[in-house]
Amino acid sequence: MPQSRTPLVLVSGSGRSGTSSLAGTLKRLGLHVPQPEVEASETNPRGFYEPQWVIDFHKRHLKELALFNIDSRPAAVDLVAAYLASGEPQAELREWLSGQLQTPERGDAQIVVKDPHAFWFARAWETVSADLDVDLRWLTALRHPAEVVGSRDIAYLSSQSEELRLTKETSNVAGWVHAALLTELAGRGGKRAFVRYTDLLADWRTALAPVQEQLDLDFATDLSSREHHAVDDFIEPSMRKSQLTWDDVATPGWLKDMAEEVWQLLGVLTTTPHDDATLARLDQIHADYTARYADAVALTFDHTRAESTLAGREARDAQRGTVQQLRRDLAEARRHGAADPSGAPSVGGREAAAILRRAVVRRLTRR
Repeated sequence: MPQSRTPLVLVSGSGRSGTSSLAGTLKRLGLHVPQPEVEASETNPRGFYEPQWVIDFHKRHLKELALFNIDSRPAAVDLVAAYLASGEPQAELREWLSGQLQTPERGDAQIVVKDPHAFWFARAWETVSADLDVDLRWLTALRHPAEVVGSRDIAYLSSQSEELRLTKETSNVAGWVHAALLTELAGRGGKRAFVRYTDLLADWRTALAPVQEQLDLDFATDLSSREHHAVDDFIEPSMRKSQLTWDDVATPGWLKDMAEEVWQLLGVLTTTPHDDATLARLDQIHADYTARYADAVALTFDHTRAESTLAGREARDAQRGTVQQLRRDLAEARRHGAADPSGAPSVGGREAAAILRRAVVRRLTRR
């Protein structure tokens, strides 16, 4: 079908949810991935299908804000909003996307950009897309939170203490809930679709049929045809290596229940992406999550304060040890600065002291 505006499909979703498989499939169905792409690796030999510039853009700004990929803090949303108020990230994104619209290799192809960090900067993408007359559409990959969290840390945490495992996995489940809620919120009001990772692997044609309709996309194949396609060589059920359940994840019961309900509600959106009752319930859960997070912060106030005090004390002790060692080095230099057994011009005591004083300043300012 003819397009009056350039379609841009933004593939998002929590990491390890099948976003790479989804973007790789869309590329094989005729959509254009802006170049250069992030190279495949041992952890993902089939490829990431992520534009390198977009990944660098999001990571650089998240680092500037001291945000994690899936940050469980509700306050992170306001941090990003305040950061975007300067307009600088939008200007960068506008320049890059404008250039992508003019690249010869794209032709008239629809664009697909995959990055699990994109939901943090949804407003920037919306603003820039509107400025450039680009039709932004959100496509979210869904995978059960127990599998996402388990595949992320199960190998590392299996040998750790129960206390550390509970802390880390609770943080990761909370991060999944927060990211899922924010990603869903980002696509409201526009064209969007959701697809389960398991459905994509089981039968990609059936899984993508509603996506094609919901996002109004042109695919370079007839999904009703069962003739062999390049996607058949790319997608297969064996790609789902982690099949964990809540029994494999250490986290409080209320958080498991919340994550499970969010997962079920997002599943409803695969068929009806703007179901009013589902969206209302997700909003209620979002408010509950924010309130519970505030309670948790208040409950752990003494713990956080004690940890901060101990960390500050350790930093001061380390700094004091550095100063003492440099003072010893300085005294030694003063004693031996007047003579050089090699016969080379020696450094005077005052000059040696000055050099070491500068070293002190450098070492302390690096801390």
